[in-house]
Amino acid sequence: MTHWTEVCPLDDIDDEDVKRFDHAGKTFAIYRVDAKVYATDGLCTHEKVHLCDGLVMDHVIECPKHNGRFDIRDGRALGAPVCVNLKTYPAKTEGGVVFIQPE
Repeated sequence: MTHWTEVCPLDDIDDEDVKRFDHAGKTFAIYRVDAKVYATDGLCTHEKVHLCDGLVMDHVIECPKHNGRFDIRDGRALGAPVCVNLKTYPAKTEGGVVFIQPE
C-alpha cells in the first residue's frame, strides 16, 4: 500500500528553493521548481553535507560544501566531486500541502 507522508504547506517552500525534512531518522530535501515538487535524500553523497543549505537553479541542487551538483528530478550526479547519485522519492501537492513517499 502506498503511504504518503505530510511534509509542510506548499507556501513554506519558495520557487527554486529547498527545504529540509527529517522523518523516521532520515533527512530529505524537498524542492519546489516551476510549481512542481521533488524529493531526494537530504545529504550530499560526497561528504554528507545537508543539501538544504545549497543553491537550487532550475532543476539542479548545488551542494554548499564543494559545489557538487545533482539533477533533482532523477538524483543524477552531474560531475565531480560527486559521482554517486542521490536517491529520489515520489512527491506531490494536495490541497496546498506537500507530501512525499519516504519508502
